[in-house]
Amino acid sequence: MQGMGLQGVVRGKKVITTNPDAAQTCPDDKVNRAFVADTPNQLWVSDFTYVSSWQGMVYVAFVVDVFARKIVGWRVSTSMTTSFVLDALNQAICQRTPSEADKLIHHSDRGSQYLAIKYTERLAEAGIDTSVGSVGDSYDNALAESIIGLFKTEVIKLLGPWKSVGQVEWETLKWVDWYNKDRLHSAIGYTTPNEAEEAFYANLNQTKKAA
Repeated sequence: MQGMGLQGVVRGKKVITTNPDAAQTCPDDKVNRAFVADTPNQLWVSDFTYVSSWQGMVYVAFVVDVFARKIVGWRVSTSMTTSFVLDALNQAICQRTPSEADKLIHHSDRGSQYLAIKYTERLAEAGIDTSVGSVGDSYDNALAESIIGLFKTEVIKLLGPWKSVGQVEWETLKWVDWYNKDRLHSAIGYTTPNEAEEAFYANLNQTKKAA
């Protein structure tokens, strides 16, 4: 095409959400694409995406517990700052109250938001270990990106165009509630995330009583 003087049509401007900061110390990748957890609060993955609205760009962040594919934290914002993803993390920590005994690992891409001092300090304060994938490799954070793909398909593309950040936030709230309570997932035996966790704790209690 270049030799013939032709150029493909560009459909809008691509928004870059992963901006690595070479000056920041980067933790090791402790997951190595093995998105598997034997218990809740063993492995969380985080990522965020963008949505075009009439009021401008809107960003949506998620924190997902890998064990039952459950969304445990989320946030909607008009800017992709560290405080935005930190709000999603704080929601997850508040709801799940992980302990050091869980040996919880938090995995993300190398976005500057996730490597920021405030974010890493909050992880350390909560006793959560940090894991980070490589730059520009979607497979290194595939589970988080897969759930974002579901969100984009089942909400953003289906219900758009979007008028405001408030509209995106409201529909995200409804989708997260439905996703955790009603959506069946093949990866957890065609149950819902809530059902998978409830079954885990029920079995755990039975084992303790038997012992």
